[in-house]
Amino acid sequence: MVKHVRKIIQAGWGILTNAYVRGFIPGGPMLYQGPLKHFCVPGMNCYSCPGALGACPVGSLQAVLNERHRRFPFYVLGWMIFVGAAVGRFICGWLCLFGLLQELLYKIPVRKVRVADKVDRPLRYLKYIVLAVLVVGLPLLYRTRYGAGDPSFCKYVCPVGTLEGGVPHVLLNGTLRPALGWLFRWKMLLLVLCIAASVVIYRPFCRYICPLGAFYALFQRFSLVRIRVDSDACINCGACHRVCGMQVDPHVMPDSAECIRCGECMKACPVNALSFTAGGKGFCSRSTGSNIGSNTGNKKHLRRLDVFS
Repeated sequence: MVKHVRKIIQAGWGILTNAYVRGFIPGGPMLYQGPLKHFCVPGMNCYSCPGALGACPVGSLQAVLNERHRRFPFYVLGWMIFVGAAVGRFICGWLCLFGLLQELLYKIPVRKVRVADKVDRPLRYLKYIVLAVLVVGLPLLYRTRYGAGDPSFCKYVCPVGTLEGGVPHVLLNGTLRPALGWLFRWKMLLLVLCIAASVVIYRPFCRYICPLGAFYALFQRFSLVRIRVDSDACINCGACHRVCGMQVDPHVMPDSAECIRCGECMKACPVNALSFTAGGKGFCSRSTGSNIGSNTGNKKHLRRLDVFS
């Protein structure tokens, strides 16, 4: 496969879902209001982005929960469950534009930080707390004096919304700048911290904060698209673990909730022991191009090499 095919797909999807060019023209329509805006895209993509053609599932879920008359979010929740059950966190690795931005920032040549396991593991549960409290709990249970809820995550936290929605609108519309207050400054601070962290830590927002990633992670173990390990071919060399930016050991836990199904482990595997499956049937295997180790004899040979290396 093309070396950078995943990043090309991420960038292409970001352009496709934010292709309302008129929204970026100063003085033009601020937001696309056509029929596509009634549908959710599978990943994080701010509804308020000037170019957005679809709605963000997290923002849409909060919008329904915020209404004066509580309604069950059948469409939004059903869509999120469908995507999660179909592909799990594959969306995070292949279609998330904000994930791509974090990966590109991580390529800046500075000393990287590997978060210690005793700190990293507890922090990973933070995204589930964000999902339960800020995305669902407060919008559902808390009501303002006007009777509506408060979109807590989108309003006070989401750096995706700040980058894709807040910043472009401020740059394109000078009349908004005098009205900027503490909330915009607070969210800009969070965005700057997220960008700075992304330079030294691989995808920190995805690992610790993203509520959509947390939701899709709940379906990892039984989604249709999964990662399969060929135990007969695997030589336990640890290459897949070393290359994983999410600090997952794919040959031990291929269905880890932290795996974003990016496929980098497959490219690193010298024996092509890892592959994507859909419904239990393999459909994509990525290796470094070497066929060495594709049979039992080669596997034994590689084990002997590993011993003497």
